[in-house]
Amino acid sequence: MTGSLEDALALLREQVLDDEHLVRALAGGRRKGRPAPLRSRVELRWVDLKAGRRLQVTAYDETQAHTTNHADAAAALDELLAEPYANWHVETTTRTHQLRVTKKGQALLHSRDEVREAARRREHDRSKERLLDPASPVLRELGITDAQGRTKPSRQAKLRQVEQLVRELAAALSDAQATGAVRTPTPEDPLRVVDLGCGNAYLTFAAHAWLADQLPVRLTGVDVKEQSRRHNTDLAERLGVAGEVDFVQAGIGDAELPQPPDVVLALHACDTATDDALARAVSWRAGLVLAAPCCHHDVSAQLRAARPPTAYAALVRDGILRERFADTLTDALRASLLRRHGYRVDVVEFVESTHTPRNTLLRAVRTGAPERDDDRAAYDELVDAWGLRPALAERLDP
Repeated sequence: MTGSLEDALALLREQVLDDEHLVRALAGGRRKGRPAPLRSRVELRWVDLKAGRRLQVTAYDETQAHTTNHADAAAALDELLAEPYANWHVETTTRTHQLRVTKKGQALLHSRDEVREAARRREHDRSKERLLDPASPVLRELGITDAQGRTKPSRQAKLRQVEQLVRELAAALSDAQATGAVRTPTPEDPLRVVDLGCGNAYLTFAAHAWLADQLPVRLTGVDVKEQSRRHNTDLAERLGVAGEVDFVQAGIGDAELPQPPDVVLALHACDTATDDALARAVSWRAGLVLAAPCCHHDVSAQLRAARPPTAYAALVRDGILRERFADTLTDALRASLLRRHGYRVDVVEFVESTHTPRNTLLRAVRTGAPERDDDRAAYDELVDAWGLRPALAERLDP
């Protein structure tokens, strides 16, 4: 619906200030012809603190987040509504509102009915609600739950990993859509998601189970093994989702898709296969990328062969320390390279280490921001000091 920007912002203001029903609000993007907002993106929600209920505002710039809690919620919100954000996304317990400001300054407002709980999101010490129904046939067919919907003891860790990744996908996708990095899909042109190195497709099917309830979606799983393609295709047919989920047998660097994906997923692709996945995402200009790396042998091998900076030789003298340092260094370099190619990147722990030691997640949203001289200089100094040539750099800049 197209209308007055003033009226649309007034509606959003009313929804955000409703502390009983707001789930969260996001704003981002810059209106054409206007100066950039003070912060590139903000997220708002209500939280219950010892001092009382407050409007929490998390403001993001290109490198970090700044969180503040406001007793005078109206004043804090009015300051943000006055900023020239191009997109607003407001979720309440009953409705979702998406506002996009056109080049001419008009408001395109889309609202749809939703059913959510807000209260349990306010408190930090309550357990999170499940995104995947334990009785879902997807979890049963994947061998995670039994016929009664009970999680199998041996699959507890796998369920936790998949559930948390879907949770990360839900939050990141909402963010990417609110900032305009990912388009709003339609039944004629559904959201295009690819899972690179999908293996047995736990994440592929779990992501589809959640996404299909939210919006039109088409998922493609890519794996180098023909056995995986056959197995996963049979599973899609048993679940009745073969028209929305398909599988391709190909290497990550060789996969051919009819259209570039909006979202790229890569769960525990081994060693430089994660670099292959990230490079494909950049080449596709994917709006959202979620990658949980696995082993980091490539940089570890380079560290063994290179002479370390004298002051830091102790970091790589012992094998176990060298391996752990290689893990950290590899993902730091990957994040730096993605930022240099126009992505805002967060490196987070998506699940406790008791469930998997490979619990780092690279979460990247395309902003198109140009590379900063300071970022390039810091990256160049780091790789030169350690004598490294990261695999992702080779793929992005042969």
